[in-house]
Amino acid sequence: MAEITVELIKTLREKTNAGMMDCKAALTEAGGDLAEAETILRKKGIADADKKATRAAKEGAVASLIDPGARTGVLIEVNCETDFVAKNENFQEFVDGLLQHALEAPAVDSVDAVLAQKYAGDEARTVEEVVKAKVGQLGENLVFQRYTHYAVEGNGVIASYIHMQGKVGVLIEVNCGKAETAANETFRELVKDITLHIAAAHPVCVARDEVPAEKVEAEKDIYRAQMAGKPDNIIEKILAGKLDKFYSTIALLEQGFVKDPDQTIGALLEAKGKEIGDTLSVRRFTRYALGEDADS
Repeated sequence: MAEITVELIKTLREKTNAGMMDCKAALTEAGGDLAEAETILRKKGIADADKKATRAAKEGAVASLIDPGARTGVLIEVNCETDFVAKNENFQEFVDGLLQHALEAPAVDSVDAVLAQKYAGDEARTVEEVVKAKVGQLGENLVFQRYTHYAVEGNGVIASYIHMQGKVGVLIEVNCGKAETAANETFRELVKDITLHIAAAHPVCVARDEVPAEKVEAEKDIYRAQMAGKPDNIIEKILAGKLDKFYSTIALLEQGFVKDPDQTIGALLEAKGKEIGDTLSVRRFTRYALGEDADS
């Protein structure tokens, strides 16, 4: 059996971030074999994570990362149990590592698919194993809750905005007709303003035609019930106005711009497009609020 020296313990600690006593115990169990001790600590981390997995995790951070060319970007939510850990530098570095992985790795369609990927910073482990190991270090349940990856189609940019120190995050794709517009300062400022608006106004879709038909019908039923007894032709006229009001609360293009409520986002896009000499459009966006249901 190899001698369990302080240097050997420090080496294992640097590789795993585990505590000194945990490293010493793992090396003792492994007979001084560094690789075996690392495996033991990883297994322990997974076991500890499984024990903590049922504990509520509603704190944490919403975070984003955009590539330098603004052609791709990611938005993620990582949860922990307490605000204390959420503000911990170790947790924040962990979130940064997950962001870097999510940006560099092939885009997938779910968190489960990300968890199954080999971690970009450590090919020997999956993302799930990295998360579970961090549970052991921080002593709290951690949940990689949500993930969105965007890549520009055609001309345009991917942008993001993080509000309230990670409580709300927005990821958006805004398209333009000309390649040079993507670098235009007026265009970039417009995109920034729209991300700020989304964070504040909480739209749920870009345009009214994206609202599910069943949701529209449910709204109509409510309005009709409110107007029971009125003539049908009057009801239909009032109904049209009420639906316009409904769409203006949930469809981004029909919302009043938070900096100028008399101008809709759609009108703002059109006005800035004329100013720049291009056609501008919002293709898609995602908004996360920390701790909300993943389906929200």
